[in-house]
Amino acid sequence: MQTIQIIATSHENFHEKFSSLLQRGAMDMQDVFPKVQSILNDVRQRGDTALLEHIKQFDKWSPQSLQDIIVPPEQMQKAYQELDDSLKAVLHTAYERIHNFCMKQMPKSWIDFDDNGNILGQKITALNKAGLYIPGGKAVYPSSLLMNAIPAAVAGVKEIMVCSPASSNHVDSFLLAAAHLCKVSLFCKVGGASAIGLMAYGSQSFKKADIISGPGNIFVATAKKLVFGDVFIDMIAGPSEIGVIADSGADAKAVALDMLSQAEHDELASAILITPSQSLAQQVAQHINEQLPMLSRKDIASSSIYKRGIIIIAKDIEESIQLMNNIAPEHLELMVSNPFALLPYIQNAGAIFLGDYTPEALGDYLAGPNHTLPTGGSAKFFSPLSVEHFLKKSSLLAFSQKGALELSALCGRFAEAEGLDAHKESIFYRKILSKNR
Repeated sequence: MQTIQIIATSHENFHEKFSSLLQRGAMDMQDVFPKVQSILNDVRQRGDTALLEHIKQFDKWSPQSLQDIIVPPEQMQKAYQELDDSLKAVLHTAYERIHNFCMKQMPKSWIDFDDNGNILGQKITALNKAGLYIPGGKAVYPSSLLMNAIPAAVAGVKEIMVCSPASSNHVDSFLLAAAHLCKVSLFCKVGGASAIGLMAYGSQSFKKADIISGPGNIFVATAKKLVFGDVFIDMIAGPSEIGVIADSGADAKAVALDMLSQAEHDELASAILITPSQSLAQQVAQHINEQLPMLSRKDIASSSIYKRGIIIIAKDIEESIQLMNNIAPEHLELMVSNPFALLPYIQNAGAIFLGDYTPEALGDYLAGPNHTLPTGGSAKFFSPLSVEHFLKKSSLLAFSQKGALELSALCGRFAEAEGLDAHKESIFYRKILSKNR
């Protein structure tokens, strides 16, 4: 009988296994670079014509014109109006909670004056257009649309464009209802690297975006990496993952179900438990085996949990924290007696879920914080998607005559040391200017 891998940190092969675990986010982009670059170049050079050909090739339907790939606003509105009342309540609850959280993230412009009358500050400006990629295929993700569109709207982005693949020209009505609620400006039925190319470069019929956000497969992730610089991106997101630190008092079935909640996303998803309790480790493994056959996506979850899942038995909670900080998981659950006591020691995690009644699944849908999170260890240097991704900052400088002259000697000396004569003369000329006024 298959079971999730269990290994103790004292095992002779542990470091080899752990090193492999740290590489879980590595995506072999080299193999897809040529194909993705070719698609991006084609969209950049041929625009609309390339898009229509790509959709026919990859999405199993043949649009005859650009209008065919655009979902009319009336269709999104109809999908919302015809939505089951219970799902409509779900959408509105999620929208309100995410919106409220985003409002608290909103930074402010500021100006500071010093004694010499100098003014320094920062101006916050929303980006003009956001391109959101919402994946399709194995599942439908209206939650991802909410998580990407709402922070853009709160930031003040004027135009929100969504690209999502429509296999056989079908778009899920729940996804369209979410788009209507979020007041999406434009919904295009195009996926993969072609969609990233469209949002990054525009075409004869579409303006380019200023930022591309949203998750996707290796082709989407590679395309986002290649267009970065021509457009801003949120992050390079890989397969979903969960890390759990649990003590002997944790409920084993709850831990097992939370690990499976990530495993059912994707065969490449990772579920990792670190605990000092050997008894809990065995119980969690048993519950995983019991729950798996009951899942509608049991084949996907089984592949994930048995190939990429692991339970690590640490010597104590301190070692558990040290290992998890090295892993830097997308989602981290602290299922211990006093989770807030551990919080100061957690350095690397996309989102931290504290306590027995905070399952990761709450964060996927209704909690409020964004579920677009850094994966594959990138939580060491990336942050969750937020309102700030859709904003840009401009520095403000306004020096008085007195303030400029006070710094002129030092500033001129700095320029001289760097060998930049025009810089130095530009600064010293203000002395002359001040005498002539």
